[in-house]
This record gives sequence, structure tokens and C-alpha cells, in this order.
Amino acid sequence: VQLQASGGGLVQPGGSLRLSCAVSEFGLDYYSITWFRQAPGKEREGVSCISGSDGSTYYRDSVKGRFTISTDIAKNILYLQMNNLTAEDTAVYYCATDLIRDCTDYRCPLCEYWGQGTLVTVSS
Repeated sequence: VQLQASGGGLVQPGGSLRLSCAVSEFGLDYYSITWFRQAPGKEREGVSCISGSDGSTYYRDSVKGRFTISTDIAKNILYLQMNNLTAEDTAVYYCATDLIRDCTDYRCPLCEYWGQGTLVTVSS
């Protein structure tokens, strides 16, 4: 399983970014996949998960209404559209999977396959 995250960068508060995660060795139309983030000095936390069977989505409360998780099944790429970013969204963002068909929520405690991370910095 290979996961390759990209799309991070420096953005001003209120701005937007779209992260991508290219996936190899399994189909996004079969297994769930999760975005995590780790802010400086903080523990890694789940952000959003999308199920493989039906595309159901789950978000942590702090990003609901601002972030949108989606997949391009044909390209096997996962996305995270992030709008109205704040300094609290500054973190390294990772994509990960537990090779389980569906999410139970946004946390993915059994996630064991990880991408390398992409840094998002929200600052003026």
C-alpha cells in the first residue's frame, strides 16, 4: 500500500487549499481512507474519513462546514478541500488507511498505512 500526500503550503487566514493523496495497491471504491493532522507540539488527530462502500463521510467538529473530503475513483486520488482556514489548522496532514471497508467515524484507530505528510501553514 502506497499513499502519497501533496498540496500543502502557506496560506493566509481565511484562505483555501486542496490536499491530494495518491493511492496505490487498493481501490478507493473499496476501502475507507482517513485524513489526519498533527500540529506542532500536539498529538496526531483524525480529521475526516470517507467510506469505501458508499462514500459516506465523517468529520471532526472543528472542521465541519469548512473541509470536504472526496475521492476521484478513476484516478484513485483522495482530496481534502479546506476552506476558511485558521491558524489552528496549521499542521502536517497525512492520509492513512486501515484497509477496512467503511469508516465508523473520523478517527480510524486501526489505521496502519500512512503517507509521508504534507505541511499546511496558515499565517498572515
